[in-house]
Amino acid sequence: MSAANELRLRPPLPQGARPSSRGPLIAAVAGLGAVALCDLFSLFAAARLRGLIKGDDGFRFADRQGLLDAYDLYETAHRWQVGAYLPCAVAFVVWFFLMRRATAPLGPDRFRNGPGWAIGAWAVPVGNLWLPYQVAIDMWYAATRLPADDEPYRAVRTWPVTLWWSLFVCGILLDRFSATRYHRTENLAELRGAVGQYMIGDVLNVAAAVAAVYFAVQLTAMQRRKATEGRPAAA
Repeated sequence: MSAANELRLRPPLPQGARPSSRGPLIAAVAGLGAVALCDLFSLFAAARLRGLIKGDDGFRFADRQGLLDAYDLYETAHRWQVGAYLPCAVAFVVWFFLMRRATAPLGPDRFRNGPGWAIGAWAVPVGNLWLPYQVAIDMWYAATRLPADDEPYRAVRTWPVTLWWSLFVCGILLDRFSATRYHRTENLAELRGAVGQYMIGDVLNVAAAVAAVYFAVQLTAMQRRKATEGRPAAA
């Protein structure tokens, strides 16, 4: 048998470690894609609505029928966003919880809380602004492959987790503030400003969805790679 065909045993597979299923990841990515598309539709509707509101020096005017049609389209976009967000949230949290269980055997000392927090952290008022991030960081460290004896030490890069969470939280907070401002508008100038603020939130939400897809795909790949390190591999 040639050296190329010999088998080399990698470090033992951690007890209970198994490669995670790709099914929940696919569902989460599909949900995130649907949310991003609805946000892009909202951006289009918002740009159309703002474009119909004209004027300067604090005086705004718009064609009444055109404004009503654009407003109806914008409200439709909002309904689509809400309709896409709920199934996406369910799919993502299910993937998040299953990934927490899958990464637990790979680094049990990395986790600050039990697996139930992968779901419960999202429901804690105010605490949900950082608790899910802690769970995500713990999973990221647990799924990170340990360097071999002959490999130099490299610091773990956690920017995919931080980028996703920063965009997500900023988008959520801006949406809440924009919603309050939007429902208090009393004239066209205020409406135009509130819609413009909503557009910034939609851009952040699209970026957050893209970052979430990258984070989820990378974490799943890291978990599967580390979970199979203990199996025989060709030298």
